[in-house]
Amino acid sequence: MAAKHCIASFVDMESMKCIIHTPTVYAKRSFHFATQRRNNQFCSLSMNGCQGDPRAPMGTIETRTFPAVPNPTLAMDHLNSAIFDMKSNPPPFDSGIIRVEVPIQQRIEALDWLRAQSHQLLPRCFFSGRNPSNVACIENGSTSTEHQHKLVSVAGIGSAVFFRHLHPFSLDDWRAIKRFLSKKCPLIRAYGAIRFDPRANMASEWEAFGSFYFMIPQVEFDEFEGGSMIAATVAWDSALSWTYREAVSSVEATIWQVSSAVKKLTKDTHQAIVLSQTHIPNKISWDSAVRRALDMINRKNSVLIKVVLARSSRVLTTMDIDPLMWLSCLQIEGDNSYAFCLQPPESPAFIGNTPERLFYRDRLNISSDALAGTRARGGSESLDIQIGNDLLYSPKDHHEFTVVREYIRRKLETVCSGILIEPEKALRKLPRVQHLYAQLTGTLEKEDDEFKILSSLHPTPAVCGFPAKEAQVLIAETEMFDRGLYAGPVGWFGGGESEFAVGIRSALVGKGIGALIYAGTGIVEGSNSALEWQELELKTSQWQIAKDKTQFQMLIKKIGQLQIYF
Repeated sequence: MAAKHCIASFVDMESMKCIIHTPTVYAKRSFHFATQRRNNQFCSLSMNGCQGDPRAPMGTIETRTFPAVPNPTLAMDHLNSAIFDMKSNPPPFDSGIIRVEVPIQQRIEALDWLRAQSHQLLPRCFFSGRNPSNVACIENGSTSTEHQHKLVSVAGIGSAVFFRHLHPFSLDDWRAIKRFLSKKCPLIRAYGAIRFDPRANMASEWEAFGSFYFMIPQVEFDEFEGGSMIAATVAWDSALSWTYREAVSSVEATIWQVSSAVKKLTKDTHQAIVLSQTHIPNKISWDSAVRRALDMINRKNSVLIKVVLARSSRVLTTMDIDPLMWLSCLQIEGDNSYAFCLQPPESPAFIGNTPERLFYRDRLNISSDALAGTRARGGSESLDIQIGNDLLYSPKDHHEFTVVREYIRRKLETVCSGILIEPEKALRKLPRVQHLYAQLTGTLEKEDDEFKILSSLHPTPAVCGFPAKEAQVLIAETEMFDRGLYAGPVGWFGGGESEFAVGIRSALVGKGIGALIYAGTGIVEGSNSALEWQELELKTSQWQIAKDKTQFQMLIKKIGQLQIYF
């Protein structure tokens, strides 16, 4: 059964005339620009988009959608055939990106698909949003806004193009990523993360990530509420000495290694036993750091109100920890959290499960969350209400929450109009904890202001302190380890949408290092170093390796019974 396709080819940059082509066997959305051949500037076995001209338009940006099939095996067959056909039909452009996708008529979890692939297929990524997002689908050869699928999670292996540099993430880097994206192709996205402090000394375990690392996957598995999709993406730029033929061959080599057999795996298999656990800082050094922070906060005429100090805990186990297995065990917050995994080649995996949204952009619309002041959920309805009211009416928590909310409001006002705060203060109840919460929305003047939103909101008072500049200086002087991507922005850029969470409740997992688990706590006037250390223990307890399923369940129960302060 053949589907239709529609290609809008803008071959004249001045007249921008649209040409509609005749039907073929797939549905295609594309966005073409006329370009001229440029000299080769960079050569690499995998293309780093940051090395190109960020202002040079792409020759073509396309999505080709085939008819839906019943299972992953048939989808892979269709994908293989499509990539094979692409070899003999090169487009007349020196640069471009083409996504070929095959819908599957059954819902398969993206994380299960990723776990079915070889752990040596790198880079790889996984991202699951806090709530499923609507994605327009193809109907009768054109994009339909009336027929939308809710995208639940995305898994990817290989990079059609990646973006990495040692310098701090800049406007040109953002433009380099956006160059490969288009509103016409909403599922071509760049997934990745940015360091908490790009100017801090980089530890060896974080080197592969650079100051930031983003990837558009070569092979991608998308999980929807009502089905799934397998896709392959080909990206090329002759200016980077990465030709169309090389790009197709690279994708073809990756596809041949992809397994279409997906088995639902249990979450409690292959439990590892902890051999050792060490903390940086240790308890004595932590007490000293907290005293120093309090001295600065309480100093006369000090502008510092809050600083978030963190701890790195290294765990060594009897066997290598599977980061994807661990991530599946951590999804205890359900649909209310962002789950993520990012692993460049020759690198550990950065994984996490965070409830905190940095921002979400849908065209010109921006939303951000203010979260502060946390309590556990009650074991009964009456106790849950009592604990919630204690949080709502706590003067200390109200002050901390107001600092966070007003910080975000001021930052949004610099680039947005029509700022709304609704609700201004409410309880956001998660399965095991509850927070003070406010949602802030606004409207950008232009979509290019997205970079300003990202750079101004990070770092938030929740992971750095307030004021941010003074807090960041104290963190750099006090902490004796590299935070890396911990507490930095993690998420994705798209053509018309983008979404980023805050990379807390996260860990770096890999051979040779075991697991590096990160946690932080806010130091304010009246903080007690012993209690703050207990909070760190509580936050990292969700990462502890249990000897058996019963012990793991006891750890989760313990987390739910204790109070947490962020």
